[in-house]
Amino acid sequence: MNPHIAAVPLPKSHRLINHGPTVLVSARHDGVDNVMAAAWACALDFAPPKLTVVLDKSTRTRALVERSGRFVIQVPTVAQLQLTSAVGTQSLASTPAKLADTGVELFGIEGFDLPFVAGCSAWLACELIPEPHNQQTYDLFIAEVVGAWADTRVFRDGHWHFDEADPCWRSLHYIAGGHFHATGEALPVQEGAP
Repeated sequence: MNPHIAAVPLPKSHRLINHGPTVLVSARHDGVDNVMAAAWACALDFAPPKLTVVLDKSTRTRALVERSGRFVIQVPTVAQLQLTSAVGTQSLASTPAKLADTGVELFGIEGFDLPFVAGCSAWLACELIPEPHNQQTYDLFIAEVVGAWADTRVFRDGHWHFDEADPCWRSLHYIAGGHFHATGEALPVQEGAP
């Protein structure tokens, strides 16, 4: 495993996605791996940590999540812009070599039978909390975070350090129509200011 990847305490895991980045969702079932991009993911709870993500009915990744009950949410970087766009627009159903064609490299983390996408800045291993009504009606999936890691070159001591890291480590934010933005500069609030 990459020596820059460090575990993040679960009570702090919400910090990995609370800034609203586009995420990559990966899942595995019955020998099949897939990765897709998702713009709607957010932290839901602290203890135990939970998150939500919207997974459209047409995606193969959703089928893998529903069958396995597990998935990974990861935070892609500016350096992964093309990869993120490609996995968000190509389907495993029509492109069986999707992962190879888009340059996705997967790795494992001991104790988790899940596909983790290399090169991201953060990873959240999740166990699905079945909510059939929400899933069928709203495409909304709820999960408990059971493991969390981040690349220490951009996230350490429980905080993102985008301003100190190479700009290629900034997270992506999908706007619409194939347009992304990168996380911007930090704007600290002055104590005592109105």
